[in-house]
Amino acid sequence: MGLASAEPSKPPIPEEEMVSKFLEANQHQQTNLRGATMEVDIDASVPKLKKQGKLHALKNISKLGKITYHALSFIGENMVKTEVIARYLTAEVQATQDGVNNDMSITPENYKFKYKGTETLYGRDVYVMHVTPRHKKVGLFKGELWLDAQTGMPVRESGSFVKSPSIFLKKMQFVQMYEMQNGVSIPQRLESKVEVRFFGPVELNVNFLKFSKEDPDAVTGATDQQ
Repeated sequence: MGLASAEPSKPPIPEEEMVSKFLEANQHQQTNLRGATMEVDIDASVPKLKKQGKLHALKNISKLGKITYHALSFIGENMVKTEVIARYLTAEVQATQDGVNNDMSITPENYKFKYKGTETLYGRDVYVMHVTPRHKKVGLFKGELWLDAQTGMPVRESGSFVKSPSIFLKKMQFVQMYEMQNGVSIPQRLESKVEVRFFGPVELNVNFLKFSKEDPDAVTGATDQQ
């Protein structure tokens, strides 16, 4: 899998059509994720201090989009749990809550879109879009958005957040991967590198192990997946 060309050829479909297709698909995706519960493994390491830890937890997304976490188990250095993972999750919850009150979604109101090229991911054609935020607000990022060519669903997001949600977190870079399930993209893995005040660079990865819905019949395509 190579990188998108620096000088892309003509888009296979107009950029406006790509964005429109994505917006429709993304709305369907967000509807599917609301009311969902995900089992997650959160691994964090602080190379400078040679400390690490893993938190196993349930991530709940309410029907209004609010995120909460329920810890199930933890192994590793307690400092990593309280000073790294807990602060990261608190920042995510706060940023999401801000997003509920102030729309931080990937839309033309918040971002500029630019077609960069076409790639192949997991055997499927994807459109690579460069996204640039129109405002410097918490929850917005500058980077790339990869869209499934057939459905318009997001399959990969990557970049740097333009504003930190916490005074303890400085530069934040991430790669969010999705997998297609019943025509809907479901979070699969999040890899992030964060500059944490006092501790230096921190690597934090989230693996999504299971996705389930409160009401499987509420939205088509919502099923339990191992």
